[in-house]
Amino acid sequence: MDFTLSVDHEILRDSVRKFAEKEIKPVARELDKKEEFSYDTLKKMAELGLFGVFVSEEYGGQGMDYLSYIIATEEIARVDGSHAATIAAENSLGIGPLYYFGNEEQKKKYLPRLCSGEALWGFGLTEANAGSDAANSKTNAVLDGDEWVINGSKIFITNASTRVSAGVTVLCKTGTRGDGKPELSCILVESGTKGYASYEMHDKMMWRSSNTSSLFFEDCRVPRENLLGERGHGFHQMMKTLDGGRLSIGAMGLGGAQGCFDMAMKYAREREQFGKPIASFQVNAFKLADMALEIECARLLLYKACWLRDNNLPFSKEAAMAKLHCSEVMHNCANHAVQLHGGYGLMHEFDVERFYRDQKLLEIGEGTSEIQRLVIARHIGVL
Repeated sequence: MDFTLSVDHEILRDSVRKFAEKEIKPVARELDKKEEFSYDTLKKMAELGLFGVFVSEEYGGQGMDYLSYIIATEEIARVDGSHAATIAAENSLGIGPLYYFGNEEQKKKYLPRLCSGEALWGFGLTEANAGSDAANSKTNAVLDGDEWVINGSKIFITNASTRVSAGVTVLCKTGTRGDGKPELSCILVESGTKGYASYEMHDKMMWRSSNTSSLFFEDCRVPRENLLGERGHGFHQMMKTLDGGRLSIGAMGLGGAQGCFDMAMKYAREREQFGKPIASFQVNAFKLADMALEIECARLLLYKACWLRDNNLPFSKEAAMAKLHCSEVMHNCANHAVQLHGGYGLMHEFDVERFYRDQKLLEIGEGTSEIQRLVIARHIGVL
C-alpha cells in the first residue's frame, strides 16, 4: 500500500496553500466581521482554477481527479471556512449535478461559465420543513404544455443570490409515483426568470462571508427542456450529489482542524506561564497530541474515500464516514484550540474564534451527523 501523494497533488497543495495565505487570510477576518461576500477573492480563486476542478477540459474544467478537488478545498478551509464553502458548494452542488446528469446542450450552455468562475450556481434542496427529510419537498412543478410551472420555496442555499449567480437546480415534486410516494425531479431555473426571486440571508453565526440564500417560486415558468436528466430521477440525483458533497464537507472539516492545530501549536509555543511555554505542560501537550492523532486519522479516511471514488468503486458509506468523522474532528480541534488560547480565544482579533463558530455547520450541512450515522448503519446492515 502506498500512502504517498503524487507530485501533481503535492504541487497543487503547495500552490493553493500559498494562495490562501497570501490572498484570503489577510481579508478573512474583516469579511467575516462585515458579513461580506468578496467578489475580489472569488475572481482570484477562479483564476487559480478552483472551479470545475474535476470537470473535463471539454467543458472548461481542469480535468483533475476528485482527490485534487478535495485537497484544494482542504487548503482553503485551513485558512477560512467561508471561502471554502464557496468552493465546495459551487463544485459539488452547483457544477456537479449539471456535469453528471445534464444533457450535452445543458453542459455546453452552463458549465464553461461556471468552471471559469464567471458565474455561480445554486442547488435548491432544503426547505423550511424539509431538511433531513429532503424527500418531503413541498416545492412543486406542473407541466403546462412546453413549460414547467414551479411554486414553492427553498432555504439555506449557498451561492444563489450573488450578483453573478446564474441560476439554481431545484428539487421539485412533479407528480406521484405508482406506490403513492412523491415523484421528485430536478429542474434548472435561471436567475432573472419571472416568478423566481432569491434573497441573501444575514445574521449568521458562521460562514458569514459566504453567500446563503432563500429562494421563492411563484408561478415560475421555465422551458420543458430545463428538466435535469429524466423525470422522477431527482431523488437519485440528489443522493449522488450529496455523496460527492459529503467529501467536500469532510475536506472543510479536515482543513479547518488543521488550521486550528496550526494556530494552537503556534500560540502554545509562544505563550508563557509560570516561566515556560504552555505547550510544555503535559495537560496542553496531550491536547495537541490528540489533535494531531485525530487529524491524521481523518485525512486517511477522507483520502481513502476519494480514492474509491476516483477508481469508480462504491464510496457512499465511506463518504458518510468521512463527512461525519472530519466534521467532528474539527469540533474537537476547535474546542482544544480555543481552550489553549484561553480568554484570547474568545476574541474576534484571534482567528481561532472564527473557526470555532464556522465548525458547527459541518455537523449540520449536507446531512447532519445523525443522518450520517443513519446512512452508515444502513450500509452495515443494522437498519
